[in-house]
Amino acid sequence: MPRDEYQRQLQRLREDVLEMSDRVCERLERALAALETQDDNLATAVITGDHAINDRYLELEQACIELVALQQPVATDLRVVAASFKIITDLERIADLAVNLAEYARRAERRRYADVDIGYIGERVVEMVEAAMAAYAADDAASARDVAAEDDKIDRRCESASEFVVRDLLETELEAEIGLTPDALSDEVSRMLLTIRDLERVGDHAVNIAARTLYMVENDDELIY
Repeated sequence: MPRDEYQRQLQRLREDVLEMSDRVCERLERALAALETQDDNLATAVITGDHAINDRYLELEQACIELVALQQPVATDLRVVAASFKIITDLERIADLAVNLAEYARRAERRRYADVDIGYIGERVVEMVEAAMAAYAADDAASARDVAAEDDKIDRRCESASEFVVRDLLETELEAEIGLTPDALSDEVSRMLLTIRDLERVGDHAVNIAARTLYMVENDDELIY
């Protein structure tokens, strides 16, 4: 294969990875909107649409395999392919977490924890994914490191939110005016804790994307874990 065509294939791969990230972020934002509005139809659309993300992942996985098998890239080009392969894996897992969030939205019966700002945490982790992908698109190592630094803030906010939910559970007396049976309260607590956990995991996947970008650009594995 002529060198020009090979470079076009590498560039097309990167463009396709960015297109996949746009679709995943859109689904994540729709899942967060479903949580905020308790919109069952929106939640269902996120859940049923997940197969399209899975199909796209498999297509890009095959593209990565073919580039390695047929072109045997070395050095920088090999890092591009390897990073792209790892990034689409993280994107697919973020899409799975969006499905989880949509499922929580469908099961929620009331909004007990209005003081837990899920919307704010959700916005921040979406921004982290977008920033990580922008770093990938621009070969921007500094921005990749910034994503990892932002994750520390998200971890602290998620920890505080989880502690608030647990403390509320311990302090709650199941009196008649509360209107919750023990099982109903347990379901609400579990749903909220799982929501916080999955948003934190989205942030972790954003860091993974940043780590692979840093490795791709500078051959630096400091963020890989």
